Amino acid sequence: MAPTDTVTVERRVAASPATVYALVSDVTRMGEWSPETTSCRWLGGASRAAVGARFRGTNRSGRRQWSTTCTVVQADPATGFGFEVKAGPVAIARWTYDLRHDGDGCVVTETWTDQRARWMTRAGTLLTGVADRAEHNRRTMEQTLERLASAAEAAG
Repeated sequence: MAPTDTVTVERRVAASPATVYALVSDVTRMGEWSPETTSCRWLGGASRAAVGARFRGTNRSGRRQWSTTCTVVQADPATGFGFEVKAGPVAIARWTYDLRHDGDGCVVTETWTDQRARWMTRAGTLLTGVADRAEHNRRTMEQTLERLASAAEAAG
């Protein structure tokens, strides 16, 4: 196994945790927030976030495109949303969006935890064209939270 990388970014949003949760847990809209995810669709009859629900995420970096299967592991409008990512049977990452009240809004903490084996880290670089996944994700996560905050504040 490779050493586990974890990246965390945080942003205050002038909207309730429930408003932010409704947006971020609707994975069909993830392409609106993420600069790398282009689309997500529910699998196996799922139509909303619930622990155990699965979805397929499609991502793009430059001209490279790939898909993964994700399983929801956290689905609580009061505290947040999370999912684990696999490529076939191989663990890739865990993503969480933790929410906490903050005055008239909330703080969103997005965390990515790399779960890839060392060989998959090298294969991932070839597949995605991203050599430093942790630094790349930090930048895209900041953009994701900025876009999510804008949508949540407009909705709230």
